[in-house]
Amino acid sequence: MFLLQRSFIFTLLLIVSCYAKTATLYDFENVKIATIPNGWHISATHPKKPLAIWKVIKAKDAPSGQKILALTHPNTSWFSSGTFNLCYTKKIDFKDGEISVKFKANSGNTDQGGGIMWRVQNNNNYYVARFNPLEDNFCFYIVKNSHRYELASAEIKLSKGWHKMSIVQHGSNLKGYLDGKKLINYNDMQLNKSGGVGLWTKSDAATSFDDFTVTRKP
Repeated sequence: MFLLQRSFIFTLLLIVSCYAKTATLYDFENVKIATIPNGWHISATHPKKPLAIWKVIKAKDAPSGQKILALTHPNTSWFSSGTFNLCYTKKIDFKDGEISVKFKANSGNTDQGGGIMWRVQNNNNYYVARFNPLEDNFCFYIVKNSHRYELASAEIKLSKGWHKMSIVQHGSNLKGYLDGKKLINYNDMQLNKSGGVGLWTKSDAATSFDDFTVTRKP
């Protein structure tokens, strides 16, 4: 009887471990100032040279710790408003699960804010969720072969300062949250491959990010 109980417990633990979520947190506290995390890349969709400057900086108002990752100089203006600024990693292979980040829109005349990119195949193919305080909206897009298509959107006005964005992907279902409130629930099957994860802004939007958390489902 005791051996049967031990066998049952072992089997249960094995099943739980197989379905356990794998979480990765980037709080940028261990990243050297003026650099980006190891294994991350700065790129762009419709790039204009020079590329935007992304780097870890100290911030007195950081949501946690003393460091954040920020796009400090977009190096672009209204005539290159189609440029999407990217900072991402393919060290994390994400298909299903949850990604969250704390973000603060700092400046931008043509565009502001930004958000999360995931299932990143390369700089021309990925999903993206972004909030734009100039438009007071939260949108999901797919970028396919460098062309951006809107999937879903919600109107929302946020105060200045730090906010939290989350996306949840399960199969074809995508959900989007701002400060814990679900605003988007949409189904899309166009990009069904796993891929990298990262951060995104458009045009001249300069934005700060912290506590980038990726929780993958196996």
